Amino acid sequence: MFKIKRLYLFMLQSFVPLFGMTFFICLFIVLMQFLWRYIDDLVGKGLGIDVIAELFFYAALTMIPMALPLAILLASLMTFGNLGERFELTAMKASGVSLLRTMRPLIVLMVLIAIGAFFFQNNVLPIAQTKMWTLLYSMRQKSPEVEIPEGIFYDQIPGYNLFVKSKNRDTGVLYDMMIYDMSKGFENATIILADSGRLAFTEDKTHLYLKLWQGESFENLRDAGARNMGADNVPYRRESFSDKELVVTFDANFNRLDEEGMRSQYVGKNMAELRQTIDSVGALIDSTGTVYGRELKERKVVGLPYYTVQRRNGKNETVARTEVRMERPLDVDSVFSGGGSAWRLAYITPALQRARAKSQEVEFRAMTMEEEMKNVRRHQIELQKKFTLSFACIIFFFIGAPLGAIIRKGGLGMPIVISVFLFIFYYIIDNTGYKMAREGRWAVWEGMWLSSEVLLPLGIFLTYKAVNDSAVFNRDAYVNFFRKVLGKNQTRHLEVKEVIMDEVKPAQALSMLEQLSADARSWLAANPARQAYVAYWLKGYDTRSLHELSARLETVVAYLANSRSQLIVNKLMDFPVLRSLWVYHPCSDRRLGVVFAALLPIGVPVWLFGRREQRILRSEVEQILKVTNELTPLLNNQSENEPD
Repeated sequence: MFKIKRLYLFMLQSFVPLFGMTFFICLFIVLMQFLWRYIDDLVGKGLGIDVIAELFFYAALTMIPMALPLAILLASLMTFGNLGERFELTAMKASGVSLLRTMRPLIVLMVLIAIGAFFFQNNVLPIAQTKMWTLLYSMRQKSPEVEIPEGIFYDQIPGYNLFVKSKNRDTGVLYDMMIYDMSKGFENATIILADSGRLAFTEDKTHLYLKLWQGESFENLRDAGARNMGADNVPYRRESFSDKELVVTFDANFNRLDEEGMRSQYVGKNMAELRQTIDSVGALIDSTGTVYGRELKERKVVGLPYYTVQRRNGKNETVARTEVRMERPLDVDSVFSGGGSAWRLAYITPALQRARAKSQEVEFRAMTMEEEMKNVRRHQIELQKKFTLSFACIIFFFIGAPLGAIIRKGGLGMPIVISVFLFIFYYIIDNTGYKMAREGRWAVWEGMWLSSEVLLPLGIFLTYKAVNDSAVFNRDAYVNFFRKVLGKNQTRHLEVKEVIMDEVKPAQALSMLEQLSADARSWLAANPARQAYVAYWLKGYDTRSLHELSARLETVVAYLANSRSQLIVNKLMDFPVLRSLWVYHPCSDRRLGVVFAALLPIGVPVWLFGRREQRILRSEVEQILKVTNELTPLLNNQSENEPD
């Protein structure tokens, strides 16, 4: 009987609730972003709650590819951060359970989520995107809800501008109305003034009914004046009325567009349909390009492809014309040498016209093919998206889980900060690759997989560091690294010990100091103070003997640090800390040294910097001799004062 191990069940119980919570939070955030982006298309349209809810439902399905990777990253960070903060990961490792084994059930879960994300992208998302964009475009085309403001002109009725000074909100009566009817054009505008009026819709909500009282209208009859009299004499018509009725075409209903138009776009197709479109349009582009290329090769732009042979009878009348193809281009110089400037201009002008026409034709064909190629790239991008989401889910898990195990911080504080930073980094890279692929500057697969290519090494690095318990966020480790690279000096800090287990014997200490002095003198003699350019790259300083000297120095300091004399301990702090910088001996391989020595723009600056560091190193070794000489009398005095 199949039974899940208790550890695996514990990990699933820890991860799944957090994943569900973070997924809905992330989905809500991206959905609010969608609302802020398209709020102008929704407000003031009089849309029903059911229509808006339907739009938000399909928008939520469309936003899942953006919310899912962020939710996985945040949930994995919080899960392993909580386990590390409560020392549960430490207990698992102490019991012999590695981090990869702890992650095993969640890895299986991530694989299942990635498979589900692929089928969601292929089967569900095209339908959701088709319905969402169809609804959104339908809402954009819906006429806004008529809500006449007071004191300003209202221009949301097509062809009309309406001004109302005040209105009675209880009865709906409008006072001091001014209506500009420009439905027939600005030159034939009609102005209507009324003391009061009322607006209402017809039962089918396709027309707006205006009832006006006590007013007058002014109508410009420019069209009639243009036919019957001069342009300066324009007739008009003025009318006074006690009540007047106007019917304006205004469709206030919500009419859904046909989904087939959006279904044929790249957002509404699955993998099979995308591949079919890519193949068919690609074949069309190839055949069209072949035809265009053949025409350019066969049609001569410079020279005359044909000339006409005329046959005449005895009366000098043309009886036949025959077009004969020329085997070679026309000799332009011979044509121009036979006449004057007017003769040449007669040839140049038609040639320029033909050249301009041909250029415009080629540009138009290039634009047409570019649109088709852009359409193919859009389909290829959508095809790659079917796979990138699944891979991004796995990558974000292998970033979040080890990172949570390293930082060991749970809750919603640090994990949210790190998750948002990483997701913004991912979004910028992904959007950059998408734009490069859309514009055709990169291959589509390069642009769409750019974010995965960048984040995959980060996931591998963090997983390796977490499995091996490496100090990724250890400040001292990075400080020591940069000190080693940049050559920063280090100082010693010693204090007299309260409890000493190993007493310092002066005779042994003097012997150790004498050996240290001998090693320091030997090293100074073997390594010259000034090293030539070629010798620096081919030989450098002897770093092996330097390591031995540094080890002997640390042994002496560790032994004398057990002294009860404050003066000796203080003097030990004058010993330098010998560093092992790469500039002391930059190339261990002689052949590589020859190469760098030949590269003067690189070799000379490194040589100058290396000589400076070598001088500092020699001064540190000389400091060892100086401190050794100062410690020797102190130890001699201590040896004389010891009882026999």
